[in-house]
Amino acid sequence: MSPEPSKDKKDYDHQQLDKVIHARIRFAALAFLLSVSEASFVDIRDSIRATDGNLSIHLRKLEAAGYVECIKSFESRKPLTNYRVTDKGREAFDKYLKNVGKFCEDMPALQSKSA
Repeated sequence: MSPEPSKDKKDYDHQQLDKVIHARIRFAALAFLLSVSEASFVDIRDSIRATDGNLSIHLRKLEAAGYVECIKSFESRKPLTNYRVTDKGREAFDKYLKNVGKFCEDMPALQSKSA
């Protein structure tokens, strides 16, 4: 185990970043779902430009973590799969964004030159 960072040194521990959310497709799917109340598999797929196979695997990982829930139903005899973010998923995404923000604080290269 690595030692704790000293008080005067910023903590860049990668373990602060939620590895479930950190994958590009999972991040995009969760971000999209947070912008709507509920979405179909097809809407998610088309919005984040993922393939069926990739998206299904990543949504299962989000579901296993308890970040999204899958709602299966039928519409005119056709199966319909919708997803929505859980309270746990909202909290995890908020924490993830805050932690990413901590990594970006005090970066002169990212600060505007006009300020």
